[in-house]
Amino acid sequence: MSATTLFLWLSRSQVSIHYKTALTISGLVTAIAAYHYWRIFNSWEAAYDVHGGMVMATGYAFNDAYRYVDWLLTVPLLLVELVLVMRLDPAETASKSLKLGLAAALMIVLGYPGEIAADNTTRAIWGTLSAIPFAYIVWQLFSGLGAAIERQPEGAKGLIKCKRFADPVVVISLTF
Repeated sequence: MSATTLFLWLSRSQVSIHYKTALTISGLVTAIAAYHYWRIFNSWEAAYDVHGGMVMATGYAFNDAYRYVDWLLTVPLLLVELVLVMRLDPAETASKSLKLGLAAALMIVLGYPGEIAADNTTRAIWGTLSAIPFAYIVWQLFSGLGAAIERQPEGAKGLIKCKRFADPVVVISLTF
């Protein structure tokens, strides 16, 4: 992740001005992820010990919050990045970035109480609530940004179509 951050930031001079901000955001996402994965690793290492191939709890609690803090920062940024590469007019870019970013943050915030809940009913309630902004994000990616793909340069259309399908897969994997 750290190497990717450096690569992305050092590559900014090699891309069109229209994509520099998106590349900067991509580097920020990988930098945030690198930090949180390091913290997650440290938390796991403190919470568990491996002896003879068996994983044993050490008595220290594993911190689940690192994943959610990571997602709270990176998922909205990834959606903003997608909007930025669409090269929409400035007003539409700002509007879609704000709406998708807030929906992603709301999805993550609503998912966390279900993650830490002990009973399945509470988990189901918060999971269902979290699915509402998720459905909005998916709807926006397919209906709201679909027409914008056709306005992209020929070489970028295929990549953006792949990204359009990949982001919901990432979001789905985060919710389960």
